[in-house]
Amino acid sequence: MKIQSAILRSSGVQHPYAESKPIQIETVELDSPQAGEVLVKIKAASLCHSDLSVINGSRPRPLPMALGHEASGVVEQVGEGVTNFSPGDKVICVFVPSCGHCIPCSEGRPALCEPGAEANGAGTLLGGGVRIHSETEDIGHHVGVSAFSEYVVVSENSLVKVDEDLPFEKLALFGCAVITGVGAVVNTANIKLGSTVAVVGLGGIGLSALLGAIASGAREVIAIDINENKLKQAKELGATAVFNSRDTDVVDQVKAYTNGGVDFAFETAGVVAAMDVAYAITKRGGTTTTTGLPHPEHKFAFPYVSLTAEEKTLKGSYIGSCVPKRDIPRFIHMMKQGRLPVDKLLSNIISLEEINEGFDLLAKGDSSRIIIKMD
Repeated sequence: MKIQSAILRSSGVQHPYAESKPIQIETVELDSPQAGEVLVKIKAASLCHSDLSVINGSRPRPLPMALGHEASGVVEQVGEGVTNFSPGDKVICVFVPSCGHCIPCSEGRPALCEPGAEANGAGTLLGGGVRIHSETEDIGHHVGVSAFSEYVVVSENSLVKVDEDLPFEKLALFGCAVITGVGAVVNTANIKLGSTVAVVGLGGIGLSALLGAIASGAREVIAIDINENKLKQAKELGATAVFNSRDTDVVDQVKAYTNGGVDFAFETAGVVAAMDVAYAITKRGGTTTTTGLPHPEHKFAFPYVSLTAEEKTLKGSYIGSCVPKRDIPRFIHMMKQGRLPVDKLLSNIISLEEINEGFDLLAKGDSSRIIIKMD
């Protein structure tokens, strides 16, 4: 079938994207779903820094590629052998398709699925190959989803079915920002009631982590960013204190405020300078967790002795260490109860044709979550 899709053909194009237009809306051919695959009509898709990192070249991917991964939609057709989904089902896309059989999957860690990671790096679906084509070439799938499209074909393992009567724009947030940010807090770090927490980097993931810490009963939730508007938003969402990381003494400020540092620090910007701050403000015996995805060549250095002498813990968190079929429904339920108001992160709704302008907003840090409404 012919569809409209947002295609990236070269990375590292200069700002503003509204002028350089690295993403082009093209008419492409989408194959029918093969065995174990599902055709989904996309209803809403979010702009995420993981998309931006492919555009600016900090996360290299094979090009050309159809971008987008945080999305919600409706099942249109299922391939051979698919029994868990039917036409009409409301679904949320997940950007690591877990095979269910590799060692991480068998250990209950689907975020680390090895075949899923291999397929995502190659720009293919979990079952191999691509289903998007121009007249002259194949077009890669962004982490198995390619959600900035009218329709997508994905592995059935890239979907979670939801029965909630919520707008698609809100449901889309749970495909990446919420499970990554909240999951890092409740799954990876497993913070305790009464903990002190700091979040460095207040994009959609960072603000989700902040809300997750509040919902988990942290007594101090400190927000740190370079953008004053983000700090103001964090305060409105419930942060107990905010600090601007442009201040050269920000580490000293936070240590003074917390009497030595925080129990748990979360770095969500994917920037080495932010990671430096997060580790430095973690107290003796505390835990630093990062969700960041910096360029593969970027290195983070820290005093080796601090791991032993200060008994610090350093953790990585991918997709919030989530089991999506378990965590997405429970996080949605908490939002509906008002205990996890992640819907407040929705800042802009745009059309597919405005996607380059949307990424300009995201790159400037002038928004929390920008949603493309496909209808």
